[in-house]
Amino acid sequence: MTESKNIRSDIIPKISSGFCGGIARTSGICGAVSGAIMALSLFFGRSSPKEQIDQCYAAVQKLIGMFGSKFGSTNCKQLTGIDLGTEEGLLRFLSENKREQCRGFVEEATRLAILLIDGLS
Repeated sequence: MTESKNIRSDIIPKISSGFCGGIARTSGICGAVSGAIMALSLFFGRSSPKEQIDQCYAAVQKLIGMFGSKFGSTNCKQLTGIDLGTEEGLLRFLSENKREQCRGFVEEATRLAILLIDGLS
């Protein structure tokens, strides 16, 4: 997504490295949703505590609502049906090829973020 908006930075993949597995395999919020929130914050976030945050919050709330409506949740464990914090869960993730399912979550979170950025900018 950053390439489609001409944002290039070597730190972008690095700062999102802990997002996979529902944030470092804790089965929390989907890493794709977290990444989309980060992208929305790049466009609508504030640079100072004195700046307004309402537009950013509105965009994030819309993203969460839209993603949750499509998939039934924004939580990694609920989306995949797997606890990635366990060895059994990791083995199941690989054997059931859940990576493809997660790729779909990434694609949709990206699509929604771009839709919101284009629609709210």
